[in-house]
Amino acid sequence: MARLRIVTYNIAHGRGLRPIQGLQSRRSMRAHLLRIATLLRTLDADVVALQEIDERSRWAGNFDQVAYLQEHAGYEHALFGRTTLREGIFNLSYGNAFLSRHPLLEGEAITFGRKTVGEKGFLFAEAKVGKRTVPLLNLHLNYRSRASRLDQVRQVFRYLEKQHNTRAPLWSVPPVVCGDFNTARHASDATASLLQELKHFGDYALLPAGGKTFPSPLPTRALDFVMVPAGIQVERSEVVRSWLSDHRPVLVEVILPNS
Repeated sequence: MARLRIVTYNIAHGRGLRPIQGLQSRRSMRAHLLRIATLLRTLDADVVALQEIDERSRWAGNFDQVAYLQEHAGYEHALFGRTTLREGIFNLSYGNAFLSRHPLLEGEAITFGRKTVGEKGFLFAEAKVGKRTVPLLNLHLNYRSRASRLDQVRQVFRYLEKQHNTRAPLWSVPPVVCGDFNTARHASDATASLLQELKHFGDYALLPAGGKTFPSPLPTRALDFVMVPAGIQVERSEVVRSWLSDHRPVLVEVILPNS
């Protein structure tokens, strides 16, 4: 039996609750990321899935936020998946990331499209938890278009189906999927659509069962979820009260089956 505590968190490029990106100094950005690192230490997560995190972007201080959080939150392993890249004077490089206490294997980043600003995508990895191999997928879906989100979750499922066909004998459980879905759980949009697709691998729980994540000061919508397959025992799930981003983090604690 092994416990695994997972956090998914859109950190809004480290800008906090500022409505416009790029209006703070590098020093201020680093100070704010230290607050996020302190929160992650307090949450004591084994795996953290981050969205809107910058590798080196002019609007976010031109430093590696993944390495900075990895160091200050105390994680041995990290993996970055770029979804947006733009070179030149106003350079951008950002996407999704995992921080983990456990080794991360088989990492791959997939971008949904080719935009140079605001592109979304997902990051896949396998976490080695003792003798268990746990597949993880961290996604960030389009916030404007339902049609785009539905197309994106089809891409996610096709990718997972392909991985399952080749890697499933090595997995201890079906994939755990988490991230910023940019839509609630109602039946007509992407969250429910992906949950239905994942039944190809077995039953899934959509967590947290209640609570809202956005906007963080007075949240009115649940946009951030963790999808946990049957066979993993859920011990705890909650929306964490925090105002360090426009999203609130989601914490899920599970017990993995014996290897």
